[in-house]
Amino acid sequence: MKTLFLTLLLLFAIETHAQFGGVFGKDPIIHLENFDQQRVHWGYFLGFNSYDFKIDQNRVTEEILSESTTGFNVGLVGDLRLHQNINLRFEPGLYYTQRNLTFPNFDNQFDAFREVKSTYIHFPLLLKFSSQRIGNIRPYLLGGVSTALNLSSNANAQDDNSNNRFRMVKWTNFYEVGFGIDIYLEYFKFSPSIRGVFSFNDELIRDNDPNSPWTSTVDSMKTRGFFVNFTFH
Repeated sequence: MKTLFLTLLLLFAIETHAQFGGVFGKDPIIHLENFDQQRVHWGYFLGFNSYDFKIDQNRVTEEILSESTTGFNVGLVGDLRLHQNINLRFEPGLYYTQRNLTFPNFDNQFDAFREVKSTYIHFPLLLKFSSQRIGNIRPYLLGGVSTALNLSSNANAQDDNSNNRFRMVKWTNFYEVGFGIDIYLEYFKFSPSIRGVFSFNDELIRDNDPNSPWTSTVDSMKTRGFFVNFTFH
């Protein structure tokens, strides 16, 4: 998937290289002048993500270490114009990610280490606040809430960490904030953006043993992360 994304991004860069002189030049040719007057428009996005856990422990002990990795995003965009500078956006997408957890007080790597692979179907509802357009660019801020279904949660499994099975809840709720810039090219609008996501709820399913060395010290384990998305309208 990453190879496919990089290939598409390279093709896009080759195709649009000549156009950027017109976008950022001293006297740019105005592209897609009436694009933002549409009541509704659609698009899609590709991007990267980096998820992590914010872990709060219920007593003083060695910390559980959480290491993030780089994942891949792909999805659709539906945009509804509410006002000249305000849009409502729905951006359902598929997010692949992995987090690596290292638990303290174990003598071997097999027990101490857990790979937490997650595949989220993400449903964000966002408000986009745009500045006035300047030539062929238009910066914006966005924020909102979302819910996500974790297809890799193992929530219904009877086995737990004693059988090398790390469990998380299926549904998670988030709030999101970010910023980006709309770049108007000759035939389409390109919008790179960066967004932070923060979970409202504890996602850890405790082990069957209340004194589990993996989960008994955890007060809450909440997802946090950031996305870098490239949107095409």
